[in-house]
Amino acid sequence: MKCPYCGYEESKVIDSRPADDGERIRRRRECLNCKKRFTTHEVIESVPIIVVKRDKSREVFDRNKLTAGILRACEKRPVSLEQVDQIVDSIESTLQSSLDREVTSQSIGELTMEKLKSVDEVAYVRFASVYRSFKDINTFMEELTKLLKEK
Repeated sequence: MKCPYCGYEESKVIDSRPADDGERIRRRRECLNCKKRFTTHEVIESVPIIVVKRDKSREVFDRNKLTAGILRACEKRPVSLEQVDQIVDSIESTLQSSLDREVTSQSIGELTMEKLKSVDEVAYVRFASVYRSFKDINTFMEELTKLLKEK
């Protein structure tokens, strides 16, 4: 870390503490050359997740878009906003912890269906009907049959 007073590039950390609700780290440093102290703030750099859609176009992952899709599937169902937020948090956390910076919309859909299945089966089927583009009642029945067999 370059000293703002003398320009020397070596310093030692005197004190570290979280700042801004844990979003930053505040560090007090001392220059090893001139012995003056200064403060730095470190921020975790977030790398955006790119979603590769079915038509091969790419866009930045949008948490709000995922939330809206889940809310639509859970409409008039006994699923709280807190549960929806937990699902979205879980999916976003899985994506962030993945080493891949590009993820397909299909894998996000699969993750979402997996989470919805454990929360509300009707919401799961609703989401699956849009995500898997059910063409007719037979496709819908096949999904329901699979769900019943798993029980």
